[in-house]
Amino acid sequence: MSGDRRESPPVTGGGNGVVEPEKKPAPVIVPSQRLRLHANKDHMPESYEDLQLDFCPSIFSSLEKYLPPNMLHDSREEKVKFMRDILLKYLPHGERTRAQKHREYRQKIISHYKPLKRELYTMHPVTFFVPSFMKAINDNTEDSLRSIISEPSPGVLTFEMLQPRFCELLVAEVENFEAWVNDTKFRIMRPNTMNKYGAVLDDFGLETMLDKLMDGFIRPISKVFFPDVGGATLDSHHGFVVEYGKDWDVDLGFHVDDSEVTLNVCLGKQFSGGELFFRGTRCDKHVNTGSQPEEIFDYSHIPGRAVLHLGRHRHGARATTSGHRINLLLWCRSLQRDEEISKRFLELVWRVLTREERKATGIHCCY
Repeated sequence: MSGDRRESPPVTGGGNGVVEPEKKPAPVIVPSQRLRLHANKDHMPESYEDLQLDFCPSIFSSLEKYLPPNMLHDSREEKVKFMRDILLKYLPHGERTRAQKHREYRQKIISHYKPLKRELYTMHPVTFFVPSFMKAINDNTEDSLRSIISEPSPGVLTFEMLQPRFCELLVAEVENFEAWVNDTKFRIMRPNTMNKYGAVLDDFGLETMLDKLMDGFIRPISKVFFPDVGGATLDSHHGFVVEYGKDWDVDLGFHVDDSEVTLNVCLGKQFSGGELFFRGTRCDKHVNTGSQPEEIFDYSHIPGRAVLHLGRHRHGARATTSGHRINLLLWCRSLQRDEEISKRFLELVWRVLTREERKATGIHCCY
């Protein structure tokens, strides 16, 4: 037979043969599964860096602060599923494609490139850092950190950091990677829109080591000196090297970095010129205004010596007039900044939803 045929529920009989009425289950109260209108600033989100995800792990950490209160203590897998479903449904296809392509790009490099100096890929503090830096970090007091740090200009910190052996190892690894790139004709992504030379260290396997560098060694300093920009909550990074000289980039124009805090350490080699010039910190609206005399500062690179400054501190690099200069850069970021990404994402989602979808997902427009 065809048609709308429904089976009747089974009839249960008691011991006396009397048909008992079907018992209705007690109503179940389903907690709200709507995203919060505002971020829960007291909630410390989990890290998703170790998972293979469709989107940048920091987006999941940021979006977690908008989860319904009853989901905040769910397993990480359950939270990922909830957030991923929303992202997959509403994030523009082009953005999803970009993230997927970058994952495939990085995996292709890691699966084919053979590291030269494998000891670099695991954090070894005693062999990486100079003793004075290690002692200050281990003492973990404001006084111990201030004892090794100079501030020659407001907001520009300098200190001895890397051992010569580490600098040599990292330069050798970068040169080995570049030789592999040339031999295989592999087209790599450069560190940023301004540098035509250099390499993204995260892309060929050094991401985990650099995460530990940021977590255990840069964040304690930033917590003391840069608390107002999320220095205590740095949780993601972009790690790369840049190269300057006659056959590489020569100089770098006046700019600000895409970071809360930037670490810049010269690795070598022999060179002349290439000074960093600083011109003070400004908000986005006044980034091109003039500098006060006390904001003008030039810094000459010394291999192994670090410079730490706010990403929005205006700076540039003068011409490297001879030789070959290689620097390690670590752009460190905080979820406090990524919350703005989440807000822009939620606004974007709101624009593409129908009225029914808005009700179903609980995404509210708050702009």
